[in-house]
Amino acid sequence: MASTRAHRALARRLESEARRAPRRYLLKLALLAGLGYALLLGLLAVSLGLPLLMLGHVLVNGARPGPELAYAVLLPLLFGGVLLRALWIRFGVPEGYVLAADEAPALQAEVERLRRAVGAPPLHGIVIDGELNAAAANLPRALGLLGHRHYLMLGLPLMQLLDCEELAAVIAHEFGHFGAGHGRFTGWIHRVRLSWHRVLDGLANSGFLFSRLLLKFYAWYVPYFNAYSFVLARRNEYQADAAAAASVGGEAAASALIRLELGARRLHGRFWPRILDRARAQDHPPARIHAQLARALQDAAHVDIGRLLEIADRDVDPDDTHPGLPQRIAAMGANARLRPRGASAGADLLGPALLAEIERGLDEHWRDRVRPQWRERHAAAAADRARLAVVEGLEAPSAEQRLEHARLVEALRVDLDPAPLYERALADLPDSALAHYRAGLLALRGGRADLGAARLRRAVALDPGAVRPLLAELEALGRDPDLDAAGADAAGRLHRELAPHGQALDARDAASEEDDLLAHALDAAALRSLRETLAGESRIARAWLVRKRMAMAEAPPHHVLLLDWRGSIAGEAAGLKRLVDALELPGSVTVFTGSDRRALARHVRRICPDPVYRRRQV
Repeated sequence: MASTRAHRALARRLESEARRAPRRYLLKLALLAGLGYALLLGLLAVSLGLPLLMLGHVLVNGARPGPELAYAVLLPLLFGGVLLRALWIRFGVPEGYVLAADEAPALQAEVERLRRAVGAPPLHGIVIDGELNAAAANLPRALGLLGHRHYLMLGLPLMQLLDCEELAAVIAHEFGHFGAGHGRFTGWIHRVRLSWHRVLDGLANSGFLFSRLLLKFYAWYVPYFNAYSFVLARRNEYQADAAAAASVGGEAAASALIRLELGARRLHGRFWPRILDRARAQDHPPARIHAQLARALQDAAHVDIGRLLEIADRDVDPDDTHPGLPQRIAAMGANARLRPRGASAGADLLGPALLAEIERGLDEHWRDRVRPQWRERHAAAAADRARLAVVEGLEAPSAEQRLEHARLVEALRVDLDPAPLYERALADLPDSALAHYRAGLLALRGGRADLGAARLRRAVALDPGAVRPLLAELEALGRDPDLDAAGADAAGRLHRELAPHGQALDARDAASEEDDLLAHALDAAALRSLRETLAGESRIARAWLVRKRMAMAEAPPHHVLLLDWRGSIAGEAAGLKRLVDALELPGSVTVFTGSDRRALARHVRRICPDPVYRRRQV
């Protein structure tokens, strides 16, 4: 987190520097870009050149070679060989369906027309994959020193979402990234950014000890270089957008951006979660996923463009080189509106036979990739499926069992509306926080904003702990572009109303060195249970326990548990999560190891000098 903040601060400082002194900024960026290559070339020159110099010295001076010379020559050569092997990264063609020459003449002719119009270098191929995206793939030869191979990647969902003019805008944008739209220097910097990410992947997967040493340097260098080149990279995005607008017009380019934003939110917010939810009841992934995906993307439901732009602006990632949607459209000088949808570009440019063939291949690839996760989800829901069968077999279920039935139906039968089941359960259990919570969310999503908000307020009144998950649900609803205006307004008002309660809970359940800490008040039985739980994790050597002084005496306690963790840092997070899930302390608890919170660790030890647990104490 601290590293992320530092890089963001550096990027902001460099934005100011680029405005004040653009030439100095570009010079420093060029020198930094060359540094990464210079180190590699320098190491290669030393490791391979030194043995040659030694052998030349022997031959010129007629010296008699001894065993020590063999070591002096072989060791650098071995070093150089390991370095070459570690850096000999083969970048294959991007994954997907690679179009053969003249296999899709309409698409290939349109791509070639746009390539020439933008002034991009020749392509080595076009790849169709299953993403709602397009990309300019630059595959470096010898770390880019011998040039690049250029591939255009087009997602089949993208081609099915957009019409031909909108797809042309996206393709022109990607060709802008190949360099012509950026100028020689900025195009080179853009390719360097992409190359170093691939170099990092290659080093990480090479398996050589020396490559791991280099990886440490480049793990620092690449993020630093990214922060330095961020200003230029964001400018590149605007230039690529300008290339798109110049090629097909600002109206089509803006419409493509809006349709992409809307499609991505529909897929990630609704389509994919519902598909994966089917794994709880269905033991195999669906056969024709891309046909379903295309229908979801072509949903003609009305959308409020103003609200979509507001959502997109709110969700801009400060580390993303892509500017926000409103900023991109404004920079093109276009109006933010959707054009009437034309025929799908996929059908027009690929033809029905090739489209069906590509769909089949992508469907098979998706099923193979998702099958392990699907089986895991299906197995995890076995108890719920068995319990649903039992509850549905009851002749006279109790009120609690009817509520359980509603919950199980919502979890397992994604095509059924569970709202009536929750309403019936509420008639018998008017004080059930769970029933109010689930019924409220369903009502809010289903166009009954006032009822949904009332139900959710009641759920929080019955169970204050529901605030945290509810705030997360309301944030997700606020990002749903298909939520009606009344629902969006109700979700926003409820979030603002409940946010202070959530912040109060977070403050209560947090721990810092400024907190007033007290000795724990656990009795002997509770301490014995804690020690038994800690003994189940072999990497814990000692533990100290205190509690936080609460503002209200009747508030549930919040404990702070410091661990002497003897395992690797890599496994620390997963081990702590398992431990937190297993702990049965009253109230809430903060568990930490002190590896990154030393001041709090010292504070805890001052209050609790003697550990409450030592290994082999149980």
